[in-house]
Parts: sequence; C-alpha cells; structure tokens
Amino acid sequence: MLITKKQVTQLSYDIAGLAIKVHKNLGPGLLESIYETCLKYELERNGYTVKQQVIANIVYDGLLIETPLKLDLLVNDLVVVELKTVEEIKPVHQAQLLTYMKILEKPQGLLINFFTDNIIKSMKPFVNEYFTALSE
Repeated sequence: MLITKKQVTQLSYDIAGLAIKVHKNLGPGLLESIYETCLKYELERNGYTVKQQVIANIVYDGLLIETPLKLDLLVNDLVVVELKTVEEIKPVHQAQLLTYMKILEKPQGLLINFFTDNIIKSMKPFVNEYFTALSE
C-alpha cells in the first residue's frame, strides 16, 4: 500500500488527539512511563498498531551496531512518538527524535511533553526526507 503525506499527517493528528485525552485524564506530574502506557492503550483501543520501547540499532558502513537506544512508541510503523515529562523541551530532545526517525527511516515524529498545561502548545511535530519523498 502506498502511504501518502496526507495519511501520515492524519495519523499524527490522531495521535495528538489521543495524547490530549490521556493528559486531560491524568494531568501533568506523573512518570513518563505512565503516560506511555496509557497512550499505547488508547492508540491500540482505537485500532492502531503500536510498538513500545523499540530498539533503534545503527548500521554504520555495513556494520550492525546493537545499541541501548529505545524509542517510546512507533505507531503504524510510520510515526515515532517520543514522550517527555520535563519542564522544558531542549534541543537534545529534538535531536534524539530526529535521529530515531533517521535510523528507522520513518517519515514523521512527534515530541510530546506531558509536563504542561496544554499538550498542543508544547508538542513538536517533525518530518524528514522520508516524508518529503511520499506522494501527496
């Protein structure tokens, strides 16, 4: 099946909506792992395929390097979701997500910080060359 930019964008929109639902129910101040488990539950309950704590191995010059790198959620094998519970999103958090997207060759990523009063204001969506290569 050919995936389009519109489908990936809609998926990210749906993920954001479910993150808002989780945040409204739980509020800020809990551990990241709690939000991760609840968001995974909501996504699966709504028909999405979700992998949790996905290992992101690296291939360097043909050499497979097994790493301790784990991304939080991978939804429908398309969107990388990194969750945080921090006072401020820092450039290192963005770099982490962009690297996971590159390593796994995924077109979109969402950086969602649950330590906020408004998920939408604090959420950061990212796309890369894999997104650009998709058809409209």
